[in-house]
Amino acid sequence: MTPLPKLSAPAQRALASVGIQSIEDIAKFTREEILSLHGVGKTTIIPLDEALALAKLSYKS
Repeated sequence: MTPLPKLSAPAQRALASVGIQSIEDIAKFTREEILSLHGVGKTTIIPLDEALALAKLSYKS
């Protein structure tokens, strides 16, 4: 399980509200689904994009 990058508290709460605790969990969602969460914006999505790439994962199609 790959931990999430350091994120703001609102972003952490938003991700936790849908059961996301790791980078592998992020890959179960589309990028648009993640961006639609209240508390997740451009400053959150960029580190998530980078973490997915480092883990050789991608968003759900």
